[in-house]
Amino acid sequence: MTKAIYFDMDGTLADLYSIDNWLPRLRAHDPSPYMEAVPMLRLCSLAKRLNRLQKQGYFLGIISWVSKDPDEAYAEQVAEAKRAWLKKHLPSVKWDEIIITPYGKSKTSVATHPFGILFDDNSAVREDWIGTAYDVDAILANLATL
Repeated sequence: MTKAIYFDMDGTLADLYSIDNWLPRLRAHDPSPYMEAVPMLRLCSLAKRLNRLQKQGYFLGIISWVSKDPDEAYAEQVAEAKRAWLKKHLPSVKWDEIIITPYGKSKTSVATHPFGILFDDNSAVREDWIGTAYDVDAILANLATL
């Protein structure tokens, strides 16, 4: 079985919810809050740990939702903004998989390795995950146990 680690982005890696007027802006199809979000943890420490784990054979992935009710063009803008955020804030991490999927879609259903580990701030997503799911409180501490 492949060892895999997945991360949500909004509320897990990126602090989208601290951006002023984030929800009205997303509803107005403005993707900029995704780029403005600040990291929620020390990403240099995370990157070092992830790069070590990848060298040990771990598969690294992102599974993140687009905003509610996007049209096709806005969904693509959101996906581009999220990929750009990852390149800006975690440039040394070479993700094996980045999945930007419709809002509310089961992350288990889109993951290549759903029996892996998932870090996500959404309790319903964690409950739906087939593998091991963690809240975001202690990402680095949990990764240190691998």
